[in-house]
Amino acid sequence: MRDVYGDLDGNLRTLEESFQVRVTTHDDTVELEGDVDDVKRAAELLRQAAALVTSVGKMSPQDFENALQYALRQDSCDSADFFRQMLFAPTMRHAVSPKSPRQAMFIRAMQQHDIVFAIGPAGTGKTYLAVAMAVVAFLEKKVRRIILARPAVEAGERLGFLPGDLIQKVNPYMRPLYDALYDLMDRDRVGVLLEKDEIEVAPVAFMRGRTLSEAFVILDEAQNTTPAQMKMLLTRLGQGSKAVITGDITQIDLPDPKNSGLVTIQRILNNVRGIEFVYLGDRDIVRHDLVQRIIRAYEKHGE
Repeated sequence: MRDVYGDLDGNLRTLEESFQVRVTTHDDTVELEGDVDDVKRAAELLRQAAALVTSVGKMSPQDFENALQYALRQDSCDSADFFRQMLFAPTMRHAVSPKSPRQAMFIRAMQQHDIVFAIGPAGTGKTYLAVAMAVVAFLEKKVRRIILARPAVEAGERLGFLPGDLIQKVNPYMRPLYDALYDLMDRDRVGVLLEKDEIEVAPVAFMRGRTLSEAFVILDEAQNTTPAQMKMLLTRLGQGSKAVITGDITQIDLPDPKNSGLVTIQRILNNVRGIEFVYLGDRDIVRHDLVQRIIRAYEKHGE
């Protein structure tokens, strides 16, 4: 129970403050006192945390904090739903958990559908959760390859001449995808998988003419694809493949924002069976607290 209690019972103290309950431990039991509803929610959180440690073998203080915040913010899900949506494979560096009900919906959609669109502002975990799901699928041998694609579109600045071959020239555009991979897997193993093409990071244009079978395909920054590029990538999927398309339609860097493939695809595929759209908002932002305020300020200014 040490992982559940936290260092110096830190998790239990946080639980007391968050749910306004009193927590007392007696050897292998925990006693909760307080309002009936608060006690029930706190007890359920502890039960699920203990079940997670039993099944996975570990739980970080951050996992417990995320579950706690999830339980406090949830509108229709409970803490059990949070733990059910945790992503973990034995050789991953750490488990990945949703930090909001809509992030849990995104994970559930990726588990249940072969094509999922995640649309929302910066910092809502779209790319990271998609890469985590791809890593789990690969490590569990549900797919043979991970393919990470991005449109190579300059975000308002001119990068000029970049040294190196074609791959080295486009690498700056792919850095967020590499960052997610390195956070989830050992860096040396990522390097080996990249060399063997079992993980491929490439611009969208490299996908033309290919059939992507038994692959987990992620199209990131999809708001910067044209409708033709979006159609091209979606029609590359072969047998045994899944695709997750992520983007933020408030940050389109194309000369004509109306020509964004992510904008038009919502009208085209909205009612197609087997395809799911998930919309994330400022409540799902998991970066610095100020990021939420910045995004809300921009939305207010836009209105």
